[in-house]
Amino acid sequence: MNNRIKTFMLFIVSIFLLSLLAGCGGSPKPADQNIATNHIIPDKDKDYVVQLGYYDCDHMTGACIAKDAGIYDQLGLKVNVLGNAKVPEAMAAGQMDVGYVGNSRMMRAFLKGSPIIVAANNHIGGSHYLVVSNAIQKPQELLGKKLAIGTDPEKNNYSWVTMANKLGLPVEGKHYEVLNMADKDEYFALKAGKLDCFAACDPWGSMAEYEKTGHVMATMDKLPSGEWGECCAYNLNKNFAAEHPELARLMVLSHTKALEYIYQKPVHSAEIFAENYMVPMEVALMTIWKKTVAEGRTLTWKIDTANWQRQIDMELGYGTLDAAPKVSEFIQPQYLAECGAEDFDTFIKEKVDPVFPVGMSYEDWKKKAYELEGKKPAEA
Repeated sequence: MNNRIKTFMLFIVSIFLLSLLAGCGGSPKPADQNIATNHIIPDKDKDYVVQLGYYDCDHMTGACIAKDAGIYDQLGLKVNVLGNAKVPEAMAAGQMDVGYVGNSRMMRAFLKGSPIIVAANNHIGGSHYLVVSNAIQKPQELLGKKLAIGTDPEKNNYSWVTMANKLGLPVEGKHYEVLNMADKDEYFALKAGKLDCFAACDPWGSMAEYEKTGHVMATMDKLPSGEWGECCAYNLNKNFAAEHPELARLMVLSHTKALEYIYQKPVHSAEIFAENYMVPMEVALMTIWKKTVAEGRTLTWKIDTANWQRQIDMELGYGTLDAAPKVSEFIQPQYLAECGAEDFDTFIKEKVDPVFPVGMSYEDWKKKAYELEGKKPAEA
């Protein structure tokens, strides 16, 4: 009897101790923790919806990749992704937290007082094209024609200036009938025969090649010096970053993970791209191949201030920038350094170079990409 009582009492004590252990660990957990990254999202930020903007440009596809590949969800982030958003202006109005912005636009906005800072890189150059109709075979045939290269292109469009110089064309807009249009509208105007030429990023250069509605006459890639410059970056609203530093770091991390995904899962990335940019899958694949293999590793989160300085010097020389801030004023590398991102060069060397080497042909790249992801291309 005594043994039965002792056993019963030990059972009760064990249950009591287990209940204590289950509830121990100090005070209640103040935040959600992402096990994969070791980042802790504070209570005040758990329901915060980050406003992220990007433009209708293939260089900025990391935004929709991070969303549709589930990267934001994996990091515990709530993000509202806005396409074709006027990011610097929205930041100045306090309506945008994070955004992908072109280098020149960002610096002009910074000088005007927009609370915009660079937290990571995004694209060093390339994939910007001068696309002409099939009727245009020689550069000089563009004189007097309808070109969608923006108002006063010699003052506002360094890419046009570089490509025009390559082709031996005058850069001043007075030599052409210049128009200011969105990239997508430019393409469809060319297709309809209402435009002779446009300057734009992909997917519209690849789209022209795919549909045979035009051809690429020149590409803006490296600077005239033969070195890379700076195309666009991943930017934070400095007020958002100051008020929500952990979210800021996680957003930067999400950007790096999105670019990793593009390099390692190009087929699924192309599927996401095709859906978001409303282009054929083949065009999406061509677009991603150009940026990750054909033109080099031009999508990158690595901050190289020499690239920015070269870009600034070139644009000041062209006159497409009247003034520029010091690089150290608008680049804030601590968010990238503290977010837990992989080193870009190491990532490429160990995980990309052995699989998709630079210079790999499009057909070989496409075949291998599909094989590695266990998919088959759709029949033409």
